[in-house]
Amino acid sequence: MSGQAISRRFLSNISEKSNILALFEHLPGVFFLVKDVQGRFVAGNRALRERLGAPDLDDFLGRTDADFVPDHLVRAFREDDAQVLRSGRPIVNRLESWLDEQRQLQWFLTTKLPVRGRDGRPIGVMAVIRRQEDGRSPQAVGESAAAVSYVRANLRRSLTTREIARAVGSSERNLHRKLLRTLGLTPHELILRERTEAAAHRLATSDDPIASVALAHGFCDQSAFTRHFRQRTGLTPRLFRLRHHGQA
Repeated sequence: MSGQAISRRFLSNISEKSNILALFEHLPGVFFLVKDVQGRFVAGNRALRERLGAPDLDDFLGRTDADFVPDHLVRAFREDDAQVLRSGRPIVNRLESWLDEQRQLQWFLTTKLPVRGRDGRPIGVMAVIRRQEDGRSPQAVGESAAAVSYVRANLRRSLTTREIARAVGSSERNLHRKLLRTLGLTPHELILRERTEAAAHRLATSDDPIASVALAHGFCDQSAFTRHFRQRTGLTPRLFRLRHHGQA
């Protein structure tokens, strides 16, 4: 079945059809998409398609995240989609890495909601992605964004929840609660995810030894790095590097 046929079949089953798709064509700086339960794109505004490198609908419909973004991000996106489909509840303003104008990874805010069919059951996921404005103060973007910035600036160091909370002017309890609400992460998991993402970028863009990459990103040794990296990407650091370079 072609991508356009998948899209038409999916959209015909949405309980409340309107001009939603047309609306998102006219909102600057906003990227909009709809996926079915298999993770295939069934709709997306032009801004999104152009950012992914597939402005033509024929090159976009029916494809998945794996066709456009780095492998180490696909797993996180699919986990979020599965959570929305399973729970039927939205994820609101989650900080996620996505592609900027140069197709480099930067922080964006993502909101995902279930798409319901005529019988009321979730049949897909819709998402709105918008850029986190780098020029705003940590207070403007919230304690979660400030915590992310602090962790990113201190990846080489051993960090504790107490230190991060103090750095952003929060208590440990409040920081834990706000990170869970906005990112779906505990402070500990935030640290590990940030380290893993930064390390993945280094693996993909350098020939540095894996042990050196591990130490440079706050992991105590290569064994611990490999364990955490595989838990969050599904690949060992070595296989990730080989696949990124088209060698596996």
